[in-house]
This record gives sequence, C-alpha cells and structure tokens, in this order.
Amino acid sequence: MKLVLNLSFILFTSLLLNAQEKQIYGIVTSDSDGLPLPGVSVIIEGTSISVQTNFDGYYKIRASVGDVLVYTFVGIRRQKVKVGNTVEINVALKEDLAALETVVISAYSGASNSSRVKNNWSKPTLSSTLSGRAAGVSTKSKSRNYGIGRKNVMSVSSEPLYVLDGRPISEEKFRSIKTDKLKHVEILNSLQGKTVYGYEGSKGVIVLRTKGPRNNVNFDIINDFLNESYVQIHENAFKRSTLAPLSTFSIDVDKAAYSNIRRMINNGQEVPRNAVKIEEMLNYFSYDYSQPRNTHPFAIHTEVVQTPWHNKTQLVRIGLQGKTYDNDKLPASNLTFLIDVSGSMDATNKLHLLKKSFKLLVNQLREKDRVSIVVYAGAAGVVLTPTSGDKKEIILEALERLQAGGSTAGGQGIKLAYELAEQNFKKDGNNRVILATDGDFNVGASSDSDMQTLIEKKRESGVFLSVLGFGYGNYKDSKLEMLADKGNGNYSYIDNMQEAQKVFGKEFGGTLYTIAKDVKIQVEFNPKKVQAYRLIGYENRLLADEDFIDDTKDAGELGSGHTVTALYEVIPVGVSSHYLKNSSNLKYTKNEITNNYTDELFTVKFRYKKPDGDKSIEMVHVQDTKISIASEDMNFASAVALIGMNLLQSQYDNGASMKDVIRLAKQGRGNDDDGYRAEFIRLVESYRYL
Repeated sequence: MKLVLNLSFILFTSLLLNAQEKQIYGIVTSDSDGLPLPGVSVIIEGTSISVQTNFDGYYKIRASVGDVLVYTFVGIRRQKVKVGNTVEINVALKEDLAALETVVISAYSGASNSSRVKNNWSKPTLSSTLSGRAAGVSTKSKSRNYGIGRKNVMSVSSEPLYVLDGRPISEEKFRSIKTDKLKHVEILNSLQGKTVYGYEGSKGVIVLRTKGPRNNVNFDIINDFLNESYVQIHENAFKRSTLAPLSTFSIDVDKAAYSNIRRMINNGQEVPRNAVKIEEMLNYFSYDYSQPRNTHPFAIHTEVVQTPWHNKTQLVRIGLQGKTYDNDKLPASNLTFLIDVSGSMDATNKLHLLKKSFKLLVNQLREKDRVSIVVYAGAAGVVLTPTSGDKKEIILEALERLQAGGSTAGGQGIKLAYELAEQNFKKDGNNRVILATDGDFNVGASSDSDMQTLIEKKRESGVFLSVLGFGYGNYKDSKLEMLADKGNGNYSYIDNMQEAQKVFGKEFGGTLYTIAKDVKIQVEFNPKKVQAYRLIGYENRLLADEDFIDDTKDAGELGSGHTVTALYEVIPVGVSSHYLKNSSNLKYTKNEITNNYTDELFTVKFRYKKPDGDKSIEMVHVQDTKISIASEDMNFASAVALIGMNLLQSQYDNGASMKDVIRLAKQGRGNDDDGYRAEFIRLVESYRYL
C-alpha cells in the first residue's frame, strides 16, 4: 500500500510539473529606438532549450513557472526574466558595447593565459590542434547531465559523446588531452554510437585511447566530424584586358551564404573566410530591375559609377531580372520532399525548424500539385506516396510524424527520391526534388565526388533540385552547394522562420519554378578604355571562355522572379595602380587594339536554354562609356560587396572601413518594405564590434 501511495505521489508531482509548462511569447525590441530585434536568442537558463526572435522580434518558447529566460544578442546587454503567471513577456534590450569588448578580450586572454603555464605550449592539446573551434570559445554546453527529469530529457547536449579509455568525459577534459599521449582515435556515427553507448551516443562518439599499441591517430577525422565545411575561396585578381579580354562565368542564384553569415554574426561567432561568397550575399537582396518586355525570360540591366572605395577605378553592375509569374499561373508541380531524419538532425534548429518551414510551402500548394515524401537515416523509405496539394492535412500529418535518429544514407535517399519523381513525372510541369538536410552524409555514397557523379546522372531525367540547409556545428556547406550546382537547382540556408518565409513565401516561384537553365555570362572589355578588370565574387562559378558556346557545359538556373547581380571593378586606361604588375612582352603574338568602338566600355553576352531545351539562345548588350551617379541599388550592392571583401580580408578594399559600409547601405536603403536592408545595416553595426 505504501509503495502504491509513493508511486501515486510521484505521478501526481510529475503531472503537476508538466501542467505548469506553458507557451511563453512576446516581442523583443531595442531600448534605444523601440524597433524589433530579429535574431535574439531566448534561452531557458541551465538548459539548451532556445529559440530566436523572427524579423518582427517575436518569439515563442515552452517554459514552466520559475524558469529563467535569458535574452542575448551581439552588442546588447544580457537580460534575465523569471517566468511567472503571465504568458506574454515583452523585453526591451539595452546596448552594451563595453561588455561586448570585454567578452572578446576575455576569449583571447584565456588562450594567452594558458600559454603561460609551464610546458603547455610545447605539448599541444586537442584544443590547440583542432581548427575551427577556438579554445575557450564554445556555443554549446560543456557538461552533460546523466540524470532523468523533464528538463534533463529536453536539454540533452547536441555535442557528440567523448570517450577516453572506455569512459565518457566532458568536452573540457577532451580538449585538454595532450596529443602526444593518444594512441588511437576513432569516430562512431550516430547509429553506431547509439548502438554502443545508448541515447548519449546518438549524436556520434569520439573514441580516444591512451593505452595499448599506437595505430590510428588522425586528428583530421575529428576536425571533419566537429566542424562545418566550405569550399576554399581564392579571391579573383585584376586581369589585364589586353591579355584576357573575356570574363566568363555561370550565374548563381543561391543565397545560402548570406543567411549563414547572418547566423554566425548574430551568435557572436567568427565568420570563416571560406564561408564568404560575395555573389550569394549580393543575390540575397532584390533590386529594382524592370521586368522583361520581349520573348526572353529575363531582362538585362547595367550601370557604371565611380567605385565608392577607390576614386581612381570604376564599378560596373550587371543585373538580370527573371520574369515573375503569379503562383496560380505556375504549371502543375510534382514535388518530392527528401528529408534527412538522421541523428545529426535531432536539434531545434534542424528537424523541428524544417517541419515548420515545410508547412509554409504545403499551405501554398494547389489541387493540381502532387507531393511525395522520402526520408533517409540509416536507410531510405517513402512515408507519403503522391498526394494532391489540396489534401494539406494528410501532408502535414506525415511531416509532423517525422523523428530523427540513426546514421545518414544520403546517397540512397537521393536515388529513391529521384525514382519517385520520375515515376510521377509531369510533362510540361514542374518536376523537382526538395532536399532538406545539414549535409552530414556518412553512409553509402557520401564523398563529394560520389555525390557529384550521382546527381549529374539524375539531372538527365529532367527533374530539378532545390537544396535547403539547416543547423550548424557539423553543417556541410561544400556538399550542399555542389549538389544544387550539379543538380540544376538552387540552394538556401534556413536559420529561422523569417528565412523560411522568404524562401517559401515571398520567393515561392523562384525557389520552385525554373524559367531558364544553363545561364552563362561572358563580358568582353574594350582594351582601349579598360586597362584591367576584376570580377567581385563568383570564384566558384568561373568558366573557361570556350565553355560559353559549349552547350554541353552545365551552368546556373534562373527561377521565376529571381534577380542576379554581378559587380566588376575596372581600372581605366592611363591609371597607375599597385594592383597591376608588369608582365613580359610576347615574342610570337602581337596585341593590336582596334580604333573602332571608342564609345563602348564592354559588351556582355548571355546564353541560356529553356527548361526543357538542349540548345542555347544568345542575347547581347553593349555598354557605353558614360559614368552615372550611383543609384540607391548600386550604393546598397556596393555596401554588400564591401562587407564581403572585409570578411574575406581582401587586399582590394583600399582600406575602407565599416563606417563606409554603413554609409553606403544607408544611402542605398531606399524602398525597403520587407526590411531586409534595414536588417543588413543592423548586422553590420553589430559586426563592427566583433
């Protein structure tokens, strides 16, 4: 009887605690101007449960009476609020630049102090050996709680499990291990980790051994496992027009780099140089380009001004505006959602955010659209056969049932998704696979080369690909960019619901409906007027000059309503520049500059194919030598390029400062109904103090 009473009391207490949990919501604003603050982290103190405010400063989080909510943002004083009886908590945050500087200094001083400890500098630890995660700086919990309770279950760390000589250790202990003591290093993926170590191993396990024979000690596998990966960027240099008059590249409508960089700056993280793709930053924003007025699917726009950061050079803007179609005018869609439900997706900013994001897409589907859902973890499977877009409850229910766990058989999932899309192919329709993942493939075809071969083969089916990236920590940007590039598709990074609304709401047609494929640009500069030029960004999109007229060469796709912007910095003839080095005279070739076309600065050519076509169509635009006063769009694009150059630590920014970026951005803010340009200005102002 006593046992029954005790169990009843425990059950009653548990129910009471759960009953106290409720949905807390509110708006976070800036105390100085009253404007909403997007990207503020709202965390339940002592846990890893957190959310971010959306563009309107709004947040929702489940918490219990007595929990303490912590509000944090770069350059803002941290504020704590205890949850009481009310469900609405509005907060006004105050700036605290001094505190921000202290945090930055402390992070570096911690590393400095450790160097004073006797002999530590000569015996590297794992912390000093591993790249990408600085010692003393962590955005995740450094301790684990193996107890059981409501909060402990909800706040299981998203870090992997660290095991030394058969025993779990903390991250702090892991990072302090002397590398010369290690005799074996092994990585267990999420499925292997869960099998061996239970739930605590479900995020993967780093197994270390300091005893026994020395065999496999490869620290690179730890780096690859822990860190985000990006393709290396080699910044474009100036080219002499007499030696290389042609500049050829593929368009890029991907926008992932900007939202990824925004996430890092808002979290107070250092931005890796290779994460900076200026073309994706430029193309994140819309510009006031007019719609096409002829049979071509896009219109061409050009502008030439004095370079804002260099008074002896000129800045050229080339813009494309894709034709915009109303959603109800788009052809019927055959969509296959390919969703990663592996263990690495078990986080609030991954699968949870993914499901909410896809609801925005589902709510815009029509009766004539069809949706299938394929998931993959240790294996791949179909969880929803083709279903009409008007049966939204069925589609949403299938999404809601998804749970994360297991390893990541991405290659198998892609094969199955394409097979399903091909079986339900709609002639004259929009056939597309939408892949949502953190890119951490680790079973089957998983290397970049394996995935590239697979996706190049599958694109021949006529099925297009959209790639959506989620999460951070082990985020594989390099793999996702490659998939979208080779799969005739586009690539976005979704870090919050504001971004999901942009991708699936405002830009729904551009995300899902291709109006032109294999779009290439080739610019020929007039050496009589242009001494040298430099393409800003597009380093990963460069093509050989002969590829421009080769219809077998793949290039970027343009969606309904998409804009594409490219900037060139030009050094006029007769201007002395330290960016240019002397070159040897040619022995067998003689360069002769024609005396014709004296009023032309450059000629730009475009080639594209129709979505179902195999033969390219060419367009030509000639730019005169007139220098105009910079438009608002040009000022803003210049600001975006300049902050990108700063993040890249470019040698070509001529010493421009963050004040110059902010000044240009404010001059170019213009008509900003959606607030994206205002958000950019706030982001740069935060970055100034990092």
